[in-house]
Amino acid sequence: MTTIVNVHQAKTQFSRLLKRAHEGEEIVLAKAGKPYARLVPLEEARPRVPGIADGRVDEAFFEPLPDSELDAWNQ
Repeated sequence: MTTIVNVHQAKTQFSRLLKRAHEGEEIVLAKAGKPYARLVPLEEARPRVPGIADGRVDEAFFEPLPDSELDAWNQ
């Protein structure tokens, strides 16, 4: 369900609107009666899993880059 709320009302009830959005409700903020922005819940962040990439870093990884490579990065 989408609820339309004017900016003035949103300023006075912002905490309540955030709670409603967090619970899954879509809140449309309106300016002069026209839709302007939307409050929606964020997707749940998935936990990062370290070590999912194969391979290892060898000593060459820590060697300074050649000047030609550095120049390409600095352009």
